[in-house]
Amino acid sequence: MRRPSKPLLIAGIPIAGLALSSYNGGSTVSAWSPAPHTTTATSRRSHKQSSSSSVILHSAIEDELDLSSLHLTPQLEMMVTAFSSIPDEKTRHKQLLYMASKLPAVTDDVRISENKVPGCLSTVHVDCTLEPKEGDDDQETMVVNYFGDSDGLLTKGLLALLIRGLNGATPEEIQNVDPQFIQAAKISQTLTPGRNNGFLNMLAVMKKKALDAAEGGAAADVDADGGAEEQSAIVTSFEEIDGKPMYNIIMTTLITILKPTSITLTDNSSQHAGHAGSKGWEESGESHFALEIVAEAFEGLSLVKRHQLIYMLLGETMQKIHALEIKAKSPAEV
Repeated sequence: MRRPSKPLLIAGIPIAGLALSSYNGGSTVSAWSPAPHTTTATSRRSHKQSSSSSVILHSAIEDELDLSSLHLTPQLEMMVTAFSSIPDEKTRHKQLLYMASKLPAVTDDVRISENKVPGCLSTVHVDCTLEPKEGDDDQETMVVNYFGDSDGLLTKGLLALLIRGLNGATPEEIQNVDPQFIQAAKISQTLTPGRNNGFLNMLAVMKKKALDAAEGGAAADVDADGGAEEQSAIVTSFEEIDGKPMYNIIMTTLITILKPTSITLTDNSSQHAGHAGSKGWEESGESHFALEIVAEAFEGLSLVKRHQLIYMLLGETMQKIHALEIKAKSPAEV
């Protein structure tokens, strides 16, 4: 009697299924099995062939991955390596749906406007807590634990991946995660442009949540020692301009996610009449903008990382304008 095969795992989670294929004219079953804590090149191993068929198990990592520049958490790096080893888009899609089914349920108090992720095709809510790191007797190291939900299954799977990959990391470690890991994991191949932008927005909101949680804890410590300096008021609204959809979208996105203490967006399109790209977005003619923004989210980030964060948040909007000049500062730099 044949023993049942052990389930293949992705970061400790059974994969959704096997990909059937044909090999050398015979019937085969292709599967993947990522090596723990390593990045491996493509390899194939075959068992002894019978006269009628063969069964081949092989790794499908096409190229050796270099993830060091992405500053991933250990858990996220393991999942990126595992996802990149899945040989086909359909199985990656199934794996995301499987992870969605395993995401713990949340209570209704999480589904509030403050926790909603903007710019997603589905409705997504996410929040976090800051807790002492397990095993840290001095309780000096604080780590983030996320929880959330979405009404779309694929989006919920993406959220589950982020939650699983970022939980247990410090706020500083989470800020350093490069969103380009979605390409290294080959997940972007599974997503439409809209869902890809939604994924980036989820990561940006989760980074902001971690930063807010860390600053909230620091503020509580300062208050206990006798009070803290008064913080600058956060910009929560702006005056929309009729006939300027790009202006309104940029302002809404940055104010909602970055919660700046100061933001000024100037439409300089008229100064670039006749230049390439000066036609701008449809009939509005919006093509060139200058942005000055001050936000806590930029604290500790290099100039390049600040610009990358803004580009990531604006997503498809950046493809509809010709240029965006950026001056981004933290409150301490003002």
